Amino acid sequence: MTPMDRRLFLHINWGLLALVLILFGVGVMNLYSASGIRLEGGIAVSAFYQKQLVWGGMGLCAMLAFMLFDYRHLKVLAWPLYWLTVALLVYVLFMGKVAGGAQRWISLGFMNFQPSELAKISVLIIGARILARGAGPLGFKDLAYVLGVGSLPALLVVMQPDLGSGLSILLLLGGMVLFRGVRPSILKLAAVLGPCLVPLGWFGLHDYQKRRIMTFLDPTNDPLGAGYHIIQSQIAIGSGGLTGKGFLGGTQSQLRFLPEKHTDFAVAVFGEEWGFLGMVALLALFCFFLHQFHLAASEAKDRFGAFLCGGVFFYFFWQICINIGMVLGLMPVVGIPLPFVSYGGSALLVNFCLIGIVMNVSMRRFVFKQA
Repeated sequence: MTPMDRRLFLHINWGLLALVLILFGVGVMNLYSASGIRLEGGIAVSAFYQKQLVWGGMGLCAMLAFMLFDYRHLKVLAWPLYWLTVALLVYVLFMGKVAGGAQRWISLGFMNFQPSELAKISVLIIGARILARGAGPLGFKDLAYVLGVGSLPALLVVMQPDLGSGLSILLLLGGMVLFRGVRPSILKLAAVLGPCLVPLGWFGLHDYQKRRIMTFLDPTNDPLGAGYHIIQSQIAIGSGGLTGKGFLGGTQSQLRFLPEKHTDFAVAVFGEEWGFLGMVALLALFCFFLHQFHLAASEAKDRFGAFLCGGVFFYFFWQICINIGMVLGLMPVVGIPLPFVSYGGSALLVNFCLIGIVMNVSMRRFVFKQA
């Protein structure tokens, strides 16, 4: 190894790496319980569980790949990657694979590729490149430019329709904008116009999305239909009590009362089996996890690296808040998974790629200083 290689190895963010592996381990254990098939002789491992392990292995390899090159090269790739993503999203709208009433995938034969996941990485990189230019709070012109660039792929994703992923992209970009800061006059204007735009947003929603919001306001209005997910989720978490029913001991999840227990509502399985104390421990892990991104952003030696870490922080922050909020009935169900806990190959792969970008920035925080 060259001297620089040794320094990079020594400066790896081992704390972040350990937290990622712990969270992935918690997710694998929870998925084993949520998706296992009960037989007389024990539990048979489901196909979901096996696929998640394969995606986890691929994700670790992708994370390592994103750590190896100098992240500053991403500036050059930002626009080509952005336009490639937009082209793939347009292709999906006309030629994509249809499943479950949505047209979101490109069939590659051995797997289905979801361009909306690539859009999250593309918007992160192009947003960091744009926002890293200049200094000080954003004015109207610069804000309109960066929001316009980020909104195009988000709009194409929502048209698939995939409101959850489109919302994730906008929240990621919105967090990066707040990380840079905006002029007070823009905040005052947003405070006035924001409430006025809510009715317009309502008319732009699909019927099933409107039903989800109405169900959030009153789940008991349709307890066996649209409100079934929320009600069963609250029963599962509440029945866990202080210490939970134990691993593989949850009745709501094991007796299949809880829908989507391996994807969007996976944390309800965890809450039932490990109780209030387990949920507190899981939230503590996520808090330490997010703190690592804050540290990486504050220690980055250039603005581009700081905005990359800041964007990843907001990406995971909103995913954690929205998923746990909707499982507890505090937010509408929008189909956003809990990072490393919910089943999902492409989402897991993107999570590891984003971690690799932050590790890349973090491990080079001293190299630039000495160069």
